[in-house]
Amino acid sequence: MRRSFPIVLGLSLLGYAALAQEPVAPAYDNVSETQAAMREALAGRDAARARSEVLEAQARAAEDEVGRTAAQTAALAARVQQAEAGIAAATARRTLIGREQARLRAELGREQRPIVGLTAALQQFSRRPVALSLLRPGAIKDTVYLRAIMATTVPQVASRTGALRRRIDRTQALAAEATQAGAVLLAEQQALAARRADLAALEAEQRLAARAVGSEANREAERALALAEQARDLDSLMTQVAGAAALRQRLAALSGPVLRPGSGGSSSAAEADPAPTASATTTGGTDAPTPYILPVTGRTLAGFGSDSGGVLSQGVTLGPAANAQVVAPAAGRVAYSGPYRGFGQIVIVEHADGWTSLITGLARSDVAVGQTLLGGAPIGVAGPGRPSITLELRRAGEPVNPLDFAR
Repeated sequence: MRRSFPIVLGLSLLGYAALAQEPVAPAYDNVSETQAAMREALAGRDAARARSEVLEAQARAAEDEVGRTAAQTAALAARVQQAEAGIAAATARRTLIGREQARLRAELGREQRPIVGLTAALQQFSRRPVALSLLRPGAIKDTVYLRAIMATTVPQVASRTGALRRRIDRTQALAAEATQAGAVLLAEQQALAARRADLAALEAEQRLAARAVGSEANREAERALALAEQARDLDSLMTQVAGAAALRQRLAALSGPVLRPGSGGSSSAAEADPAPTASATTTGGTDAPTPYILPVTGRTLAGFGSDSGGVLSQGVTLGPAANAQVVAPAAGRVAYSGPYRGFGQIVIVEHADGWTSLITGLARSDVAVGQTLLGGAPIGVAGPGRPSITLELRRAGEPVNPLDFAR
């Protein structure tokens, strides 16, 4: 049994390349960043699953078709984000496995050559036939001497190569883990494709239904585009959108038409409820929209207030996966949807009490101006490659940190 150890060790070293899978191309800069990304992806997956379950329950409980469809759409978008987060976690896991495989390969490459040479020499001596030794004077004495050396050397080799054998065992375990991670990744990719197809079909039905009542929405979209053309920059656009929202709220709060005296009604202008003052509608409430979520799952590329070329960030920038689903951070009404210079496709969502969310960097916008959204409803998709999505949250026009409210 002892003499068989050198052969087993040598074959294990020489056959190591066949046991290990191909290294996974790293998607992150270092191990700690990869581990952090995997933790964030797993947390995002769990949050998306919980959100989808709540929305699915709302869809089942909805009494009208419109509410049911809206909840179903938001639930599907959450399921899409759940699958995307699962893919991100599986990719990070495969990256960690690939890094460890590469490290072990480098260590084995340094250590296996002298040990393979030693084991080959020892094996050659141990297998020399005794009959051949009789042909040379003194060869039997040499053979006995070599046998004695082998009896003491092989245990020493086995003892000193224990760490190396443990590394070989670890490479086999890593190969099994990589196979398992690959199966998880494939399952998540298949689930993502199916959920995206379901979401696209449901959104297509909603668009067809919306065309029948689209005249007023078209006029409002034209007004929003006119505001965008007049705005000097994104801040100016946000200010104009906030002003239009305040005006719309004041008009909506006005009482009905007042009958003239003697026309049979008892109402008078003095009895009519006064319109809200500008301060009452433009000053946002202290409570942010609840629940408030991030529009995508991904790494934080720039935080609120970070310096970017001498300009302080007024929001948070996230790095999602390519073509990731983007959702509304909270319930509200679409005030603007379309391209804006230097920011790609953008969506502005008005919330209650003067709160506004701005989402920039989309490759495609799937919502229309005037559309009412549930929190988590799909609003578009991120771009290919390594996209970035920026979220700004404003209260009465003043930017606040979205991470203080997001969960």
